[in-house]
Amino acid sequence: MKAAVFHGLGKPLAIETVPDPICGPGDVLMRINYCGICGSDLHATQEGVFVVPDGTILGHEVAAEVVEVGRDAKGLFKIGQRVTTVPINACPNCSRTCRLGLGIHCPSNQITGFGIPGAYAEYLRADANHVLALPNEVSDENAAMVEPLAVGFHAVDRSGLKAGANVLVLGAGPIGLSTALFAYFAGARRVVVSELAPDRRKRALKFGATHVIDPGMGEVKDQFAEIAGGPPDIIFECVGVKGLIQHCINMLPPFGKAVVVGVCMQPDTIVPISGILKEAALQFVLGYSKRDFEVVIDFLAAGRIDPKPMLTEVVDFAKLPAAFEALRKPTQQCKVMLKPH
Repeated sequence: MKAAVFHGLGKPLAIETVPDPICGPGDVLMRINYCGICGSDLHATQEGVFVVPDGTILGHEVAAEVVEVGRDAKGLFKIGQRVTTVPINACPNCSRTCRLGLGIHCPSNQITGFGIPGAYAEYLRADANHVLALPNEVSDENAAMVEPLAVGFHAVDRSGLKAGANVLVLGAGPIGLSTALFAYFAGARRVVVSELAPDRRKRALKFGATHVIDPGMGEVKDQFAEIAGGPPDIIFECVGVKGLIQHCINMLPPFGKAVVVGVCMQPDTIVPISGILKEAALQFVLGYSKRDFEVVIDFLAAGRIDPKPMLTEVVDFAKLPAAFEALRKPTQQCKVMLKPH
């Protein structure tokens, strides 16, 4: 099959012919219809504390159809059925993680596309336990955005956001937009999104943001206060840039909370006393659970959310390497997807 393969820092993805994945007894083999480019893919292919190995096939935001079902998964899915998958590859036995549906925290887990061959390819193998059928009401394009939407849902769900809170979201990429959307659904009084790119600010207004601000036009804290009459109760950091955690702490009021959603691959530092003096809460969130995917799919099927404004470009294999590299720099692009076939 054809796939995009990573071969080291500073090198574009290489489009190569690689062996087809093999469907094991408990697996589902699927034909990829769309796969989104994730910010984590970019972080994992540039200098930092974690770089994927040479030969990695990235990609974990999946819309696909079943082409083969393993022996032990017979009856769970039908050939031709449209599916997505939670990109988790954990063991089934950890009493404190896997048995509680927390496979992403399993010490044995490998995320699809970061240790397990991913979906920048024509075909993908996945554990049947993590494959989810798609209702007819959910298009393939929308299905490929379930993963980033689930990240935003999980972040808001774990934050404990209460109705009436004033919320600041840093960044209007796919994760920031998803977070803003579900903060709005959770009853936030104001959802203010801070973003440098004008086109992304416009998109944020379609994803739950009540207001948008340009951090290039002055201090974010001051702009937020003009809108909300004071500092944010909760800040969601959805960029993943060194120094932003401390910046969030500096903006918080007493007893405020900063939720770190963005993935920073660089060592970072904070000044603890700046948070101690406020009794501020600092919370990190990781990915999602299968339930988060199920909730998002239900929202999409019911027409309660529309992620289409997030999608800015669909590329084929020939255009993928250049499109992937372009996303490393400030851009008006938001969600770019590969369409392998």
